[in-house]
Amino acid sequence: MNTFKKLKSFYLPFKQYFICSLFFLVIVTCITVVYPIILQLTIDDVVREGKYHWIPYLAIGFILIMILKGIATYIQQYTGDLFGISSVYQLRNSLYEKLQYLPFSYYDNAKTGDLMSRLTADVEGFRFFLSYGFSELLRFILLIAVSITIMCYYSVPLTIASLITLPFLVFVTFKFDKAVHPAFRLIRKSFGKLNTKVQENISGINTVKSLSREDFEVKTFNDFNGDYKEQYLFTSDIWSKYFPLMEFLGNCSVVFLISYGGFLVINNNLQLGELVAFYSLLGYIIWPIMNLGFVINQFSQAKASGERLLEILEEDNIIENRKKAVFTKRLNGTVEFKNVSLKYAMKEEDALSHINFKVSKGKVVGLIGGTGSGKTSITQLLTRFYEATEGEVKVDGINVEQYDIHALRSNIGVVSQESFLFSSTIKSNIAYGKPDATMEEIIAASKRAQAHDFIMELPDGYDTMLGERGMGLSGGQKQRIAIARAICVNPSILILDDATSAVDMETEFIIQKELKEVMKNKTTFIIAHRISSIKHADEILVLEDGRIVERGLHTELITQHGSYKRIYNIQFQDQQKVAEIQAQ
Repeated sequence: MNTFKKLKSFYLPFKQYFICSLFFLVIVTCITVVYPIILQLTIDDVVREGKYHWIPYLAIGFILIMILKGIATYIQQYTGDLFGISSVYQLRNSLYEKLQYLPFSYYDNAKTGDLMSRLTADVEGFRFFLSYGFSELLRFILLIAVSITIMCYYSVPLTIASLITLPFLVFVTFKFDKAVHPAFRLIRKSFGKLNTKVQENISGINTVKSLSREDFEVKTFNDFNGDYKEQYLFTSDIWSKYFPLMEFLGNCSVVFLISYGGFLVINNNLQLGELVAFYSLLGYIIWPIMNLGFVINQFSQAKASGERLLEILEEDNIIENRKKAVFTKRLNGTVEFKNVSLKYAMKEEDALSHINFKVSKGKVVGLIGGTGSGKTSITQLLTRFYEATEGEVKVDGINVEQYDIHALRSNIGVVSQESFLFSSTIKSNIAYGKPDATMEEIIAASKRAQAHDFIMELPDGYDTMLGERGMGLSGGQKQRIAIARAICVNPSILILDDATSAVDMETEFIIQKELKEVMKNKTTFIIAHRISSIKHADEILVLEDGRIVERGLHTELITQHGSYKRIYNIQFQDQQKVAEIQAQ
């Protein structure tokens, strides 16, 4: 129950619906146990006494009671659903909000499909128990309490004889719960892995098809699907072992009732109608206890789901606003790294080691180096996606950890190497960072990113709906829209992480020309593999293994015999070979 206690803040605000559902549940339960009493009176006081003129009145009364029960059942079920649906509405919103603010380090190890499974299947499993499981549990308690009370009124010895197997039934039910809960948790985990596999396959379908790996993917999916099947079969095996035993114990109670009850009727110690009522009341006890397996099933699933949801809700947000965080509408743009080191979780080596540099407002800094040299890590510290393990990252002389996160990031425009576009209109994608942007601002940003012309060639222009991740556009087109999105924000600091890698050299040259105007009075960081993208920078930092090994202007670095010169020679030779081939 600890899981439900931790999640009580989501369902207690809607306790009025639960109380209303509980009230009508009591009415429904009381009406239910009235049936055997009416049957007993009809047999003993009407039929056996020959008072047949009472039968029409009893029939009408019975119909009226059934109508009343129907109305009460409707209200009870509707308010129960309202309780569950309203609770998980709040829960789902909180989960999504939590995911929005969790740091990048959380997503480094998280699986997309598993997170989707938690926000859908696990939330739904928890809702189902709130809507039906709680009410079934309370119905079980009420039915047993009221039924045993009436049975004791009729005959205490027969009640004891009928319920002699009850302790054994409760024990088996408890053992069933202990066995089935871990099994359902394994099912939830397996389902999360299955979801992750499907999501990865759909996202990477181009790679799958281009490498003709369809058969491999089908086999891999079959493995995950097989594990999911095995987990369900394991749970089914537990159910199959315990449920027949519970049914056997319930039927034993019926045998004891009929045997000893018949003996009491023969000896005139019990009336026939009371025995018939006893049989119905025993059903109200035995079948709910047997159905308790289903309720426990629901409870176990809800508990397993709740535990998985709590893993998200209780995840530490290590990057959040400090007390009295500095809020500024507009940053000046001076950036300084003072002896900065960074080490990612689960990694042994430092991603950055003792980085030192200072950039004045409006200056352009080029970052170049091999894969994994730490180029992107520098910009991720600047945006506070991660926090330095050593040293200080300062903007306008203030440590970035002291800034309000929203204020800091809204002043930094980022164009990453992998341009992500949302499944909405092109206009909405460009204005994503500035929702109140005018159409003129959107078009101006698009023109500077060399995106306006191809957008206008699309059937609906800026109102064209994009597919998932910008499907329908080429890599270069997606990259230009991403650049337009960053320009539209009009940031104080601009980060271009290989932002023109997917466009041809000619388009790159035109974009760079336009960006020179955009970069005026903006501190700009350009991460690139092509020297042509950074040779105009005010300072170039060459990184290797998380360290700055060279720095200076392009004209200075090509005269030295270091990493930059080596990269320049390789790229220059490639350009010469291309030119020679074209000349032939």
